[in-house]
Amino acid sequence: MNSISPNLNLMIKASEKASKILIRDFGEVEKLQVSLKGPNNFVTNADRKVEKIIIEELEKSKKNFSILTEESGFIKNKDKDNFWIVDPIDGTTNFLNGVPHFCISIALLFEKEIIAGVIYDPIKDEIFYAEKNGGSFLNNKSIRVSKKNNISGCLYGVNFRKNLPENLIIRNTGSAALDLAYVSCGRFDGCFQKNVNLWDIAAGTVLIKEAGGIVDNFEFKEFNKISIKASNERISVDLNKKFINF
Repeated sequence: MNSISPNLNLMIKASEKASKILIRDFGEVEKLQVSLKGPNNFVTNADRKVEKIIIEELEKSKKNFSILTEESGFIKNKDKDNFWIVDPIDGTTNFLNGVPHFCISIALLFEKEIIAGVIYDPIKDEIFYAEKNGGSFLNNKSIRVSKKNNISGCLYGVNFRKNLPENLIIRNTGSAALDLAYVSCGRFDGCFQKNVNLWDIAAGTVLIKEAGGIVDNFEFKEFNKISIKASNERISVDLNKKFINF
């Protein structure tokens, strides 16, 4: 592994440890589809178990950062201004239905800036990670955004369809975090997300920036109802012209 900070190393270890629970539970989801109780409670419990492991690992840090999680909300520690941001399962509906496209997402907000992020897809065993001024990586290999420059020939990850410009090639994968990760490694050329939460997209923003991409419409002000647009640098200007009211 390339040289990384202790904070990022801790985030990676936390996601890898928690993924073992996620992989095991995913194997049980299909059996629950026909049960009277249904899989919803099972998935909620899986969320909480994964979150618990991640929190326990992150709290091993001597930094005393606070923690923001999807399930537990804001957990205050001695350092209330800087905090970890955790989404134990991004792509819950996919997980619930046995679709192998979901991930663990962990980011670190320091001095009002996302400075490190990890997105781990346990089923494909793909771990994306980045930290400020350190580059972006997928399974220890450096990654960059795509080099396409014609917006009509690009592929975009989205979570909505209404009022999108015509003639765009789009995919709704059900995971905002993985959409952003895919932009960082060039699988997607851009990504548009509306009304998402900070834990859905925090890690992906630093991945894209460190991979040479552009993240627009994102300022750290709220935890919820965030809209974000990201792409490679070559199509960013044209996309901004198309998305005047985004």
